[in-house]
Amino acid sequence: MNTRDTLAGTWLAETHTVENVSRELADYNAYLQDAALQDAVAREGAAWAHQDLVAFGELTGSAAYLEHGVLANRHGPELDTHDRFGNRVDLVRFHPSYHTLMRTAIEHGLHASPWTDPRPGAHVARAARTYLHTQVEAGHGCPITMTFAAVPALRSTPALARLWEPKITARVYDPRNLPDGQKAGLTIGMAMTEKQGGSDVRANTTRAHPLGAAQGPGAAYELVGHKYFVSAPMCDAFLVLAQAPGGLSCFLLPRWRPDGRKNPMQVLRLKRKMGNVSNASSETELRGALAWMVGEEGRGVRTIIEMVAMTRFDCMIGSSAGQRAAVSQALHHCAHRFAFGRRLDQQPLMQNVLADLVLENEGALALTMRLARALDHRDQAHEDALVRLATPVGKYWICKRTPQHAYEAMECIGGSGVMEDSPMPRLFRESPVNAIWEGSGNVQCLDVLRAMQKSPEVVEAFFHELAAARGAHPALDRQVAALQHALADRDDIEHRARDIVDRMALALQAALLLQHAPAAVAEPFCATRLAGEGAHNFGTLPRGTDCGTIIARATPQLG
Repeated sequence: MNTRDTLAGTWLAETHTVENVSRELADYNAYLQDAALQDAVAREGAAWAHQDLVAFGELTGSAAYLEHGVLANRHGPELDTHDRFGNRVDLVRFHPSYHTLMRTAIEHGLHASPWTDPRPGAHVARAARTYLHTQVEAGHGCPITMTFAAVPALRSTPALARLWEPKITARVYDPRNLPDGQKAGLTIGMAMTEKQGGSDVRANTTRAHPLGAAQGPGAAYELVGHKYFVSAPMCDAFLVLAQAPGGLSCFLLPRWRPDGRKNPMQVLRLKRKMGNVSNASSETELRGALAWMVGEEGRGVRTIIEMVAMTRFDCMIGSSAGQRAAVSQALHHCAHRFAFGRRLDQQPLMQNVLADLVLENEGALALTMRLARALDHRDQAHEDALVRLATPVGKYWICKRTPQHAYEAMECIGGSGVMEDSPMPRLFRESPVNAIWEGSGNVQCLDVLRAMQKSPEVVEAFFHELAAARGAHPALDRQVAALQHALADRDDIEHRARDIVDRMALALQAALLLQHAPAAVAEPFCATRLAGEGAHNFGTLPRGTDCGTIIARATPQLG
């Protein structure tokens, strides 16, 4: 072979050089690279958790751990209704990576730490850990948050709490399909939704038949009915709503009876969901399943309301985390990609978009972490009132903003962001989930109206919270005055509910950012969200915005 042939072979083999591309956002400390999160942890009362969060940030930013999130979604759960001998087992199988995520969450107390160590800042520290862990993978958070939220409901029935709470709060993950007596750690799911009712749980038709003889720690019933959406059917027990003789009531239903027999809560199928793929959701039938009443008969909604408040708060954490994951990917990509002779994050229009995405995330995080502090101090009237009103406000606004945020971040990455080997499709598919689960947008807005009508003190708490930023920005002052007028006008208030709650959420976020964020963040947030400049799409920040400072504050830096 002559020299010419050799060179031709080389040219044919080497078509191009791989350059001007990004690289994986991995092997970085997800906590230390998040200035807004660090500020919030210190500000809201959990500075004592800093070193633990540094270690947790190292774990959740590592390439090896991030891969568990990929694998848990690539290999979703599978259901075995029976074993090979024909015995009913209702066994849900998961990829080992899913179990790794669950084990980490439980061993780090994401399921229970504020109940076992209720020091000031406990909810803040847990929220920060959950925020970091959700950026790795969101689906496993469903059983974690339900286990966390079940404790306040169970405490309404002390006999049940004494028996179940020690294992629910234990930092032991045991996914085996065994009676609870054979396990050191337990998880809790929910079975509320029925076909004919959806969010209107008072339309539930599942019946609870009282048993004459006591069985276990409380009033025993057998439940008969169908549950159309059961979250995490692999859990050890479930909080269930059913119609008892005295009305809609709450029950604790174990997967196994105390005598070791399988409880007849039968899984019909797993749901095929657009997002939240790693997590199992199912339809079930209750064929005389043993359960114990939680709380008072006929007061099921009241009993479950504290659980719902906790799960809604976790929706805020999850959607805020989704925003952080998405904007981190966009910032990272644009810090490495060149177009038209300049790096993307140095081009004015792209800077406008990236900075706006950062502002959205910082507003969401600020409100979420402020509510975490309020949860730590519910013995104080103001904080308790703030939780009752601002939780549905924040859940509505943050969760509904997240899909648009995910899409815009995907567009920053371009065609590569649409590819399934990118994290963006999973983030995008996950983004609508929290807006729908635990009460959709309309339900949240109606709950805000009910809370204000039932308890005028929550309105006082809301405006008291805003008063801390009075005079900091004229747009916020105008927003507060307009809200006072809007709430005083009761005509057609249900029709206007979304507009009112939109403005309440933005006012809270603006007040927090004006008090605690750099001016480079707070000023353009108020200009676009309150003063009417832009805010039609992301990337409409006004002239003079210091986009470079906003971007630099939020961009993860790899070593």
